Amino acid sequence: MAVKIRLFRAGSKKRPFYRIVVSDSKSPRDGKFIEVLGYYDPAKGIEQAHLKKELYDEWIKKGAELTQTVKNIVKSLTKSQNL
Repeated sequence: MAVKIRLFRAGSKKRPFYRIVVSDSKSPRDGKFIEVLGYYDPAKGIEQAHLKKELYDEWIKKGAELTQTVKNIVKSLTKSQNL
């Protein structure tokens, strides 16, 4: 089972809100997921994003792969919040 850390779209029409989740790579974008690691609201910017660092590190050690978008969000979070 290949596991990915990716975005799960929530929110209403034209007002996206994303959760950073761990899910099976074969499940659909808004389908089943294993665990929620944080959230990102593009309307509020990267400063308002949140990531549970302990859970994130745990899943990375287990071999979860990041999508490119999540890589960019994590990179921006580490710069702005010193995670």
